[in-house]
Amino acid sequence: FSVGYSAVALNHVIDFKEKKQEIVKPVSPSELFPSLPIVQGTSKRIKVLTRLTLVVSDPSHCNLLRSTSANIRLYDIIAVFPKTEKLFHITCTTLDVDLVCINVTEKLPFYFRRPPVNMAIDRGIYFELLYTPAIKDSTMRRYTISNAISLMQICKGKNIVISSAAERPLELRGPYDVANLGLLFGLSESEAKAAVSTNCRATMLHGETRKSACGVVYTVKKPRKVEEEETTLPACKKAKTQA
Repeated sequence: FSVGYSAVALNHVIDFKEKKQEIVKPVSPSELFPSLPIVQGTSKRIKVLTRLTLVVSDPSHCNLLRSTSANIRLYDIIAVFPKTEKLFHITCTTLDVDLVCINVTEKLPFYFRRPPVNMAIDRGIYFELLYTPAIKDSTMRRYTISNAISLMQICKGKNIVISSAAERPLELRGPYDVANLGLLFGLSESEAKAAVSTNCRATMLHGETRKSACGVVYTVKKPRKVEEEETTLPACKKAKTQA
């Protein structure tokens, strides 16, 4: 792939506000591309993922994600674009998704709050910022930077993914150029690099975990009781503790 990416996601957007839409099965990449291109500098072919983005403007729209829809589970990545503060809170705290889309084309109608953002980070959910609007129009560039900085003040640069939402090849930028744009969004150099590399991979892995219904197993060391500790202590230490 000539601009330096090893994976790309084909996005299927559903906006419930526009008209009644149904979630259909994702189109197989083999149907669209008879032969996938080779990643620049390697001998591997580019990985093509399927992504579903739901634009929700009413709490009832979230019920679809709570249901066990067979077609939803077929997508590699699930993203939600919440239009209100209430829906943003619901998405961050309860919905089983991989990405939360941040509006970059207009002024946000609400302020980001720390509790839902921290909850999303703890659940392994990432926040997506688009860079294509910022290179198209000066007004949207201002909104993009302003909304991104507002988010950075709360999440401190954690769990950020920068993507393109490009519809034409001319709208794409290489990963190093996108990382430089991340500096304008309030990210540090390391955070900006992660936003186009490791965080993207983590989002893919989160999607695989969601599809397979597997979780992470935590091991916790069981605290020993006082009686157990006394039986395991040497005789000399027992004498000291009893004295």
